[in-house]
Amino acid sequence: MEWLRPLLESQQILTLFLVICLGYAVGEATIAGFRLGVGAVLFVGLLVGMLAPKAAPPALLSTVGLVLFFYGIGIQYGKSFVAGLAGATARRQILAGSISLLMAGGGAIGLFQSFKISAALGAGLFAGALVNTAALESVLSKAGNDLPTVGYGVAYPFGIFAPIFCIYLAMRIFRPKIAPPQRRGIRVAELEVSNPDVVGNSLSEVIAQLPSQVQVVAVRQNGHNYLPRGTLRLGVGDELMIEGEDIYVQQARNIIGEETPIDMFLDRHDLDQVEIYVSEPAVIGRKLGELRLMERLNGVVLSITRGNVELYPKPGLVLEAGDRVRVATDAENIENFQEFFGDSSSSTAEVSYLALGLGMVLGVLFGLIPFPLPGLGTFTFGAAGGAMIVALMLGWLGRVGHLTWTMPPAANLTLRNFGLTLFLAVAGLRSAEKFLTTVQETGFLLLGLGIVITLLAVLSSMLLARTFFAVTFDEMLGVVAGVTGNPAILAYASQAVPTNKPELGYAIVFPISTIIKIIVVQIILGVLSNTSTP
Repeated sequence: MEWLRPLLESQQILTLFLVICLGYAVGEATIAGFRLGVGAVLFVGLLVGMLAPKAAPPALLSTVGLVLFFYGIGIQYGKSFVAGLAGATARRQILAGSISLLMAGGGAIGLFQSFKISAALGAGLFAGALVNTAALESVLSKAGNDLPTVGYGVAYPFGIFAPIFCIYLAMRIFRPKIAPPQRRGIRVAELEVSNPDVVGNSLSEVIAQLPSQVQVVAVRQNGHNYLPRGTLRLGVGDELMIEGEDIYVQQARNIIGEETPIDMFLDRHDLDQVEIYVSEPAVIGRKLGELRLMERLNGVVLSITRGNVELYPKPGLVLEAGDRVRVATDAENIENFQEFFGDSSSSTAEVSYLALGLGMVLGVLFGLIPFPLPGLGTFTFGAAGGAMIVALMLGWLGRVGHLTWTMPPAANLTLRNFGLTLFLAVAGLRSAEKFLTTVQETGFLLLGLGIVITLLAVLSSMLLARTFFAVTFDEMLGVVAGVTGNPAILAYASQAVPTNKPELGYAIVFPISTIIKIIVVQIILGVLSNTSTP
């Protein structure tokens, strides 16, 4: 094996991708239903770094990776985060998560002072116990050494395992009965006009009587299909094709007449339907109602598919790159729609690097701004924390002028996963030597402290959410996932209950929790700055 060390140390790029490859291989291994996932990259990096200490690439690579990761998180959750702030449930979730983190931070400071843990090591230990790489990055930039990564690496495994185990125990002990949500997909129906109250009325008069959540897609009269123009007069036996959620379709049936078999689009002489990809920059980030498709292109949008979710075409719905728009129009008019929307399937993976670069510049600049901490000086959010905060706002805005800030879900996921992988690989390689030395000297102590901090945050968030803020069990799981932050924890919480409330809670709590963790580790650095290194 003597030949291996010189090879790894002389070929840093090779070593970096070897760590990534082996890390993902190890991360896929499952033991009793638990796996490390991308977190295994950090530990493989530590192992390889011990074998070849000079193989570590520049620290700048890890910072770039982390900025990519948190920028993608902010862009994805920006709208959910801002919209959720207006809801009472979201505010209760945020309060529960924030208080639990402050309690964990206060407990951590007390433990570090009692056991004489250094500021840099303690801050990294706190970041690892709560699995937050943005907090770690903000510590690294201020500490000037790799000790924070050592603490992070020691506490990280239990930081993932403990919340999952606590959720498992809570499910076993309390056995909550959570009813799955009723399926609320879009339903298409054809209704035959038979109600005397609507016979002879114009279509616009009939639409005014229908629920606003129902859309008239087409009208069939005398064997021909027509787009839903308000001037059409309805007669007995005419058919209306409508779509909406089932409850509203039933209401429409009571107003118009009985449902008939869906066959209108079997006759495509007059109207046709087609699914088109949204890829045209002038359309991306625009509200559907702003496009005035009936006036401009003589057609109507039937539905919009984003990822695996079918969305109702409300006027206020903002189009994103990669959306698939299903439209009804004259057969000869389909090309006009394709040209208008772009219709490039590659839009599902395309990124505006102008918007990406500008957004990251703004984020990094924000991360440089010093904010006061009374009695402790100032702190900065760092490049990654600043990128996430700015990205939340940009993700909420969606579009400014000709710049579209959002990214297709597939491209966003790829970008941030690559960023996180890059960060963990470089961080592991660079901190390996100090990690080995520190673990040999204080490994069991640091591991124990990390466990206590993790449990303090998880158990207090559960208690606060359920007892003091009265959120439901599945909403509580969202608080736990957001406080702890790791995607593996969110995935387990989502599988534990039949609703999407863990994902919604994560989207609300995670950004705030990241900001609080960054502030807490800065407080730890300030309070423990005079503590000697063990």
